[in-house]
Amino acid sequence: MAKAWAKVELTMHEAVEVYAGDSAQIPCQYNFTDADNEPSFVMIQWFVKAAGNSARTRIFYGDRSQHIVDNNTDYSGRVEVIADDQGTRLAIQHVQLRDEREFLCQVNGLAAGNAEGKTHLKVFAPPEAPVIEGVVSGISITNEVPSQVASCEARSGFPKPNITWYRDSVPLVPTLGYTNVLTLVSQQSSGFISVQSTLEYKVIKEDKDARFSCEVSFFVPGAIRTVESNSINITVHYPTTMVELWKQSPQGLVKEGDTVELRCQGDGNPPPSFVFNREQELDVDLENQGDVLKLSPVSRKDSGIYQCRPLNRDDSSEVKGEMQLTVHYLDPAVVVPKDSEFMLKGEDLTATCNALSSLQTATVWYKNGKQVGKGNTLHLKDANYETAGEYICEVTVPSLPALHTSGSVHIIVQGSPQLVGGEQEVRLEEATGRIVNLSCEAHGHPPPSISWIVIGSQIWNEVVSKPNEHVTHSVLSVKVTADISASCNASNDMGTEVKAFSIKAIPRFTSAAPFSPAEGSGVIIVVIILCLLLLAILGSVLYFLHKKGKIPCGRSGKQEITKEKTTKDDIVVEMKTNTKNEEAVLLKAVNGDKKGPDEQ
Repeated sequence: MAKAWAKVELTMHEAVEVYAGDSAQIPCQYNFTDADNEPSFVMIQWFVKAAGNSARTRIFYGDRSQHIVDNNTDYSGRVEVIADDQGTRLAIQHVQLRDEREFLCQVNGLAAGNAEGKTHLKVFAPPEAPVIEGVVSGISITNEVPSQVASCEARSGFPKPNITWYRDSVPLVPTLGYTNVLTLVSQQSSGFISVQSTLEYKVIKEDKDARFSCEVSFFVPGAIRTVESNSINITVHYPTTMVELWKQSPQGLVKEGDTVELRCQGDGNPPPSFVFNREQELDVDLENQGDVLKLSPVSRKDSGIYQCRPLNRDDSSEVKGEMQLTVHYLDPAVVVPKDSEFMLKGEDLTATCNALSSLQTATVWYKNGKQVGKGNTLHLKDANYETAGEYICEVTVPSLPALHTSGSVHIIVQGSPQLVGGEQEVRLEEATGRIVNLSCEAHGHPPPSISWIVIGSQIWNEVVSKPNEHVTHSVLSVKVTADISASCNASNDMGTEVKAFSIKAIPRFTSAAPFSPAEGSGVIIVVIILCLLLLAILGSVLYFLHKKGKIPCGRSGKQEITKEKTTKDDIVVEMKTNTKNEEAVLLKAVNGDKKGPDEQ
């Protein structure tokens, strides 16, 4: 009984994707309807066909007993067919870009029939990272048509990569009159494709801060990938629409003598050149260095409104910058009265000090380094000789300390002499022979003259005489020989004043020291003791003679020693030798040993 063979069922992938250089496997699965009685002979053949071409080329054939790779094809030595229970697989080594073709699998079971299937092999090669280059020259916003901004190139990719442009990460869509994208595609002999894209764009002023970039997108097995380039900034040229003028130096307020620099800056690109002038003299251009106007040294005449304007503007609109420059000043101080001023004792005087300034001033008065007043007016009341002297007024500007000036007035107080020291007479006591210095100092104007009158001594002379503007000082040296009267006479055209000196002369002694009551009492006690000792000795002598018989005891021959009756407080010793000297010694003992001044 003949069996009826069914057709062959064959299964293949529609496409297989692979990177260039890798290996690819294309499966071909087949099945006969009568699985229990398969044909004993099955022929397998693999063909390749280029896209768009109906011609095919066999690259392999074989059956279950032999596998043969056709010679002289693009795949000789690169393909291998592997058979298993599921069918057959075509393995391709080192896939190349030109391998992107259709591969056909044909199964022939003779009487059982035959079948054919195909698979499209897709080959991918990622391009190199995109390279972006901006135009070197600036781009003017006044251009009427889009200008070339940058170019971007993606090299050696497959299939053809695509390039997209971005401005600040926002895609740029080609728009007539604003955005154009020119694309140039080139393919190498190896099959790799390079794409170069040029962006033409109508720039505006805001594009000076914009960042442009390009992005390349390309296919890979099973996906689409993108790589973004670096971002670039382009140079945008635009006219100046605003100008600013300011003082660059010095910092703070300006005073006469300073060096002033005014700087002008506009918002145009490239920065324009400027011309400077004063509002009062618009037809006179001031000499400047680029965008800086230097004024040195400045005076109050340089105060005013300064302006700067850009040169070579295409339109007629007025664009300028301006500022007010104020040069501050402080004139020399004017003091009234000036130089010197005469006053009488007891008079009042008002002095003023003024200095013209563009700012608020402060005035302080000084005398001998000490502050004596504040404000531009100084009041001197009830003048005396202490009032005389030089008064200095210092004028400063609190808001600008570098500005300061000063003036002075010399006050001269006129009056009769006034002697230093309140006493009219000076009394002194000095030993004779001493030299005494008498000092006399008188205030007054005109400067007083001092003269001396000395009575009681011929030995004197003036050793110091120092007259100056308000004070005269004189020192008289006099030797004390007796009581002296001296007078200092100070006089000028306004009057006279006298000061008296009285010197009492005290004699000088070279004797012993003056008697002291304590020393006198001691002498008396010593004398009494000596007298008692002498009396005891005399008694002892008399008793000794009496015992030896040297003194007779009869009335007729004996000598009497008469002792007068005395009180218990009196002691009298009579000695026959030098009575006068004894009395002197006793008197001296009673009165004390007092020495005169000349015995000292």
